[in-house]
Amino acid sequence: MKKIETAFEGLYVLEPRVFEDDRGYFFESFNAKVFEDLGLSTDFVQDNISRSRRGVLRGLHFQDPKPQAKLVRASEGTIWDVVVDIRPQSKTFGLHYGVELSAENRKLLFIPEGFAHGFCVISETANFHYKCTEFYSPKDEKGLIWNDSELGISWPVKSPIVSTKDQQLLSFQTYKAGLKG
Repeated sequence: MKKIETAFEGLYVLEPRVFEDDRGYFFESFNAKVFEDLGLSTDFVQDNISRSRRGVLRGLHFQDPKPQAKLVRASEGTIWDVVVDIRPQSKTFGLHYGVELSAENRKLLFIPEGFAHGFCVISETANFHYKCTEFYSPKDEKGLIWNDSELGISWPVKSPIVSTKDQQLLSFQTYKAGLKG
């Protein structure tokens, strides 16, 4: 597995080693030993899968005080995956990173704790798989509004399909105002 650094501390794009022949292909999307050798968390406790249609935008979600590191990928279709650094002491606080993840490019994104996460579907449908280092906790679930002008995220969909819940998430300004210290 190849680990590609980003400008964000702890955030990595991963390219698995793919074995391909006339029958199809095989690759490991997770191997605890390989991840340990790469210096990445292997303490995953929950796997999730979502299926969405073109134009669906989910996020930008995070948990506080029970943050989750995540390993994400698209097993079918194509998504535009976005994270926002919400770690106040980070030099990239408030900045975002986006990457295309697809069944074809087989890339994975390792997201450390301290990031808000979201994605939108740019293919007809997409299956999105993610591993988490902390259990889902509804009472700790929070998020940032997807179209916050301060974040300036350029989503590749014109009129996204966003849940009522995600339409009511915090602005980044409100999030910052609520930080302690």
